[in-house]
Amino acid sequence: MKTKLTLTVDKSTIEKAKIYAEEQGRSLSALIENYLKALHPKNNVIAFKFDLSKAEPSSTLKRLIGSVKLPYNFDYKEERLQRLNEKYLSDNE
Repeated sequence: MKTKLTLTVDKSTIEKAKIYAEEQGRSLSALIENYLKALHPKNNVIAFKFDLSKAEPSSTLKRLIGSVKLPYNFDYKEERLQRLNEKYLSDNE
């Protein structure tokens, strides 16, 4: 069940938070709720545990999705290794 929460925060902080939330493609309420959920219940320190299955991709990632078509069997580790070998181990100096 959702319940309304009223907070008193400096106006410039709210404006910056709204901009950040928009850049992340989330609502300010969702960001604050996730922050509160991240607080460790026993000692009120931040527990860096995030459920990535529920995470929304950032607006930048959303724009990039689908912009590059790679083969189904593309091995980025092998590709990276080949490029690094070409760059640093090549005799083409």
